[in-house]
Amino acid sequence: MTIESSTNARCHQDVIRLEHVSFDYQDQSVIRDLNFAVQQRDFVGLIGSNGAGKSTLMRMIVGLLKPKSGSIELFGEPIEQFNGWQRIGYVPQKNSFNPLFPATVREVVQSGVYGKRNVARRIQKEDIQKCSDAMDVMRITDLASKRIGQLSGGQQQRVFLARALINNPELLILDEPTVGIDIETQHDFFQLVQHMHQHHRMTFLMVSHDMDMIEAYLGQEPVQQSGKLKFYVKHSHEIENCEASNLSHTLTVRETVSFKGDERN
Repeated sequence: MTIESSTNARCHQDVIRLEHVSFDYQDQSVIRDLNFAVQQRDFVGLIGSNGAGKSTLMRMIVGLLKPKSGSIELFGEPIEQFNGWQRIGYVPQKNSFNPLFPATVREVVQSGVYGKRNVARRIQKEDIQKCSDAMDVMRITDLASKRIGQLSGGQQQRVFLARALINNPELLILDEPTVGIDIETQHDFFQLVQHMHQHHRMTFLMVSHDMDMIEAYLGQEPVQQSGKLKFYVKHSHEIENCEASNLSHTLTVRETVSFKGDERN
């Protein structure tokens, strides 16, 4: 097996696998018998009308809801046994963070470096740099000392995006990530995630109503439809990766991001 074929084999491993997944709300079927796999280095755009089950699916994948039936695997492990949550970044549509909590923007973003098993460890120099990079990318450096409750909804969303990005997760799950965010920051964010998808071996699952962005980057036709849910997929086969691993370099990358769909094969 050549180096290239070995690399392609690894990047086709399942990051998420859903088998016969169903979910009901008060005896009303929301998701029924869903089978879908997200492979390493996929960018999956999820589209659906209100009530289609988009956020419900996201919450099941991150373990906040349990399916009525079926199974979910993360990185090849049943979700019930999975404990590598530091490999996953998640930004929900409506963040449950208490806006009255007396924490600054810097503290909220910096909290993203801690996993469930290392909350007691001391902050390191590299953690401080990661925090600065993430705030710079999301244009919130000037808000670093403000309390989270003092910010507008759009500003808070940028804070939670920075928090999710701080560890360069292998899988980033985003539920309407740019709601309430200004156009310039939306543009920077989409440029960021496209670059990280193509060059940082990151996998994305994103709910969005921005059909222009979905079709421009992922193609005009979904690869699968289940009920009211439509899945658009672009798979990256890029072998050359950035030497830089920090987030802030993505804002200075002088390259043309390809907007042509690349179907799995």
